Amino acid sequence: MLQPPHSSLQVAAVPAQRVPARDRDQDAPWHTEAVCRRDEAGLFFAPSKEPTAARLSREEAAKRVCARCPVMVECREHALLQPEPYGVWGGLTAAERRVVLARRRRRDVELQKARAAGRIAQAG
Repeated sequence: MLQPPHSSLQVAAVPAQRVPARDRDQDAPWHTEAVCRRDEAGLFFAPSKEPTAARLSREEAAKRVCARCPVMVECREHALLQPEPYGVWGGLTAAERRVVLARRRRRDVELQKARAAGRIAQAG
């Protein structure tokens, strides 16, 4: 993701070992550990006018790379907080990230309503 996209659809065959966040160098940025920094960057971003079948295949290949990445959760949260409008980040496509963000917004609204209802009940 951090390199310019290219058209390779190859996926490395050797899975990376997940390193718990507490065991990683806390001074290094999370993306230094990202598996996508290697040669799969073209998997993560759509070329212009990509046919649907090719896009779905590429996204699934990108998600397989993400699944073996030791910083998948950090990457996903980065993409949700930015928000990143394009590409596969943390195993989610842009459309999937929009769904997650919408669910989070709805959850936050419901929590605010519940808190407000609790305050009203206590005051009454």
